[in-house]
Amino acid sequence: MTKLIVFTDLHMVPKGTSIIGLDPFQRLSAGIAHVNRYHPDADRVIVMGDLAHQADRPSYERLKALLDQLIPPLAITIGNHDRRDVFLDVFSTAARDEDGFVQQAIDFPDCRVVILDTLFAPPYDYPRSHAGFLCTRRLAWLDRQLETAGDLPVLLFMHHPPHATGFTGMDLIRLINEVDFYDVVKRRGNVLHLFAGHVHRTISGSSRGIPFSVFKSPVHQQPMPFQAPDASLSVDEPAAYGIAVMTDTGVLVHTEDYEIAVRDAAVA
Repeated sequence: MTKLIVFTDLHMVPKGTSIIGLDPFQRLSAGIAHVNRYHPDADRVIVMGDLAHQADRPSYERLKALLDQLIPPLAITIGNHDRRDVFLDVFSTAARDEDGFVQQAIDFPDCRVVILDTLFAPPYDYPRSHAGFLCTRRLAWLDRQLETAGDLPVLLFMHHPPHATGFTGMDLIRLINEVDFYDVVKRRGNVLHLFAGHVHRTISGSSRGIPFSVFKSPVHQQPMPFQAPDASLSVDEPAAYGIAVMTDTGVLVHTEDYEIAVRDAAVA
């Protein structure tokens, strides 16, 4: 049974800086240590973007040094806080498609994993570029990966959710061509589950009949009030990563709040 560990929204910063008083390096370092201790048998660690808070080279270099410590193999893509060129300059061996987008398909015995690059850039024009977008080339690539999956169910991983999640500010910067996306996905009919980040909350549900999971960040989280119009508002809540495990009948999805997780259990 394929087991995948999922991180998103790492928001690495240069040494000596923080985000709302939190140290992304320390938080992610603890997460990597937790994965290496409890899930060294994972088939992949998938990282779904927003890798560096300001997309600067020193932050990418700090991040790479941490991710190189992982025992399971890594698969990675980018989000709206990233710059594709700077990322690829540091992560020079990262998988990309024939058009240079940071996306890939990986086949396991019981599923095909498809990882998408939803960065709406270049040009890097903010706030527009904080939303996600899949151009015609990326949609065509996705269609080919779904078409050639054979009998394997597909797990889709992407930074931007392709639907509303209930948070006013974040929903303004979700994947903006969601109709085009779902036209491709529904036409093939083989996507078992969809995974996203971006929102910095743990969310689950379904859209257009497809189940989805959104994972929160190892660093700062989205405050819970749905009506907050400012997508940059953040709170200090426990760090987490996701766990997806294929079964004979589908996929199980868990969230590990690794900062507060307790393994020494007592009988209740």
